[in-house]
Amino acid sequence: MQPISLITLAEQQLDAARQATSGRSAHTIRGGRQHALHQTLLALIAGRGLDEHQSPGEATLQILRGRVRLATAEEAWEATVGDYLDIPPLRHDLSAIEDSVVLLTVITQTAGNAAP
Repeated sequence: MQPISLITLAEQQLDAARQATSGRSAHTIRGGRQHALHQTLLALIAGRGLDEHQSPGEATLQILRGRVRLATAEEAWEATVGDYLDIPPLRHDLSAIEDSVVLLTVITQTAGNAAP
């Protein structure tokens, strides 16, 4: 197995986000039906984000670059480089305050129920 450089991947995705009309870019590091654990590197340009949505499972967010805002109807949290957030199991949105890159980790099913 070869290590993945999150720093290099973050720069590549941020460059792609800057060129995309949506202002965002994503790369799945780990995922697929055979895995309960899904990890996606997500790059967002300042002022762009993900509209309100429901989390597909237990999820966390680690900020690798920039500053983001995670919000539910009742609460909001700002996070910056090195911060780690538990994503609440409520409808939420994510917005980039600065050009940002985050590592989204989601568990879509319990490990005991994961396909072999």
